[in-house]
Amino acid sequence: MLIFENDYYLAWSLYAVAALGCMLAWFRMTRWMWRWLREPLRLLMAVLLLTPTIVEPTQGIYAPAVAITALDLLFHVGDNAWRAVSDLALYGLIALAAYLLLVLLRWPIERSFRQRAGRQQAGQQQTSADTRPQARAEQRPSVRERLEPRL
Repeated sequence: MLIFENDYYLAWSLYAVAALGCMLAWFRMTRWMWRWLREPLRLLMAVLLLTPTIVEPTQGIYAPAVAITALDLLFHVGDNAWRAVSDLALYGLIALAAYLLLVLLRWPIERSFRQRAGRQQAGQQQTSADTRPQARAEQRPSVRERLEPRL
């Protein structure tokens, strides 16, 4: 049993490294996209790659849900496909709810940052307009200066 347990942990660690590599590749492939499309696609890929499902309930053996679903559907080797699909759906809904909560928290914060940046930019433009030397004809005379009519 010790050898099987070590093989089990070795297989999971190899899968984790491969899944992280796939996630990095997916991040590179989706970096050009619009943010509101890119983030849900990355979330979907994370759920697909990182969701485990139980294979042997008596021994507590888990496997990646995508692999179990693919093997069961392609080779008809077991009856765990529905369990794996339900696990994928459940974890997907949990991840989507967490993402929507994050978006609802992030949205007003980003809006206030944009408004603050807009006010600062308008203030900088105003100060640069005030410090810019103006032509003599455009300047208004002060109260102390005498205004002479031109002939």
